[in-house]
Amino acid sequence: MPTHNEVQKAYQDVKHLAVTDGFLIDASGYKFYNISKFTFDSLLADPENIEANFRDYLAGFSSNI
Repeated sequence: MPTHNEVQKAYQDVKHLAVTDGFLIDASGYKFYNISKFTFDSLLADPENIEANFRDYLAGFSSNI
């Protein structure tokens, strides 16, 4: 996702708030977001831990996915 860094920065700024979806959707530029630190490239770069990392990646998606 080309806006991964923007979402990561926004998440760090708003993770303490009760409602974060609007901020993260705005940062992503899409109607969804992913707060996982992983991307497809970083998942592939660590094949030893791909299962755990992929689970983290999937869990990072917004609830509307």
